[in-house]
Amino acid sequence: MHKLIYFLKKIYVPAIFIILEITAIALYSTSSPYSEARLLTLNHYLTGWSSALFSEVSGYLSLRRDNIALTERIAELENRINAYQSLLPEEVELGIDLQSSQYVAGKIVSNSINKPKNYIIVNKGIADGIRIGMSVLSAEGYAVGTITNCSQNFSIASSILNTSLNVSVRLSVDGSMGLASWNGGDSQIIELSNISKYAKIAVGDMVEAIDFSEYFPSGTIIGSIESFELNKEGTMYNCTVRLAADMSRISNVILVDNLAIDEVRRLKREPAPAQEQLDMLPQVEISEE
Repeated sequence: MHKLIYFLKKIYVPAIFIILEITAIALYSTSSPYSEARLLTLNHYLTGWSSALFSEVSGYLSLRRDNIALTERIAELENRINAYQSLLPEEVELGIDLQSSQYVAGKIVSNSINKPKNYIIVNKGIADGIRIGMSVLSAEGYAVGTITNCSQNFSIASSILNTSLNVSVRLSVDGSMGLASWNGGDSQIIELSNISKYAKIAVGDMVEAIDFSEYFPSGTIIGSIESFELNKEGTMYNCTVRLAADMSRISNVILVDNLAIDEVRRLKREPAPAQEQLDMLPQVEISEE
């Protein structure tokens, strides 16, 4: 009881002030139609402002959840498109560049950009169907990296900002092929070499993964040409490419499993057995007349 009385003694002055203010405003609002209209307008303004502020704050706080949901939706739609394409008649498929791929949405939990060999940790692992060699793309579909190791619930990917990662690419307009790699400098720039001097190249041209890239699906956007010049011998172009994915801000990713790439990798690793198979073919002798 004593505490209650002590508390009332402490707040009675501001409490009386608030009560008097509310009473004064109530009396003022009913004193004339003009004052009533002014207070109603002010009330509408404050209500609208507070509602807009609450909406913006709640929208900002839900961005993370919305981005994850969108990424998962993209992966689901990609899987559906892939399933529908597999049902196309053979004669239709001949005219379309189809790849048997599976898509899984994930989130980056760790990412480095300031080391010579940078790696990314993703919150998906073997339990989610992830395996070594899968591509890592941004939510927009841009190249990010490739999976190099997996645990049950997490995976580690070699970032495109890794000096040991050499990606076979082509110019989307001209079709000329080259090799893209990071030199350890700017985290938004990679180098593109071995582009023929006869290539029709221009600043802004898109650079994409080639059909049989070991790291990314065909047509995956790597970046755009920022500058280019001929090498000292004047035989090839050396280009700087601005990455399409902002590696310092990337959060949600899509993991892509190209089910047909294993055969390409096997042929690249073991060219000799393929040659032996050719040598075993029947020899045809051509007689000279």
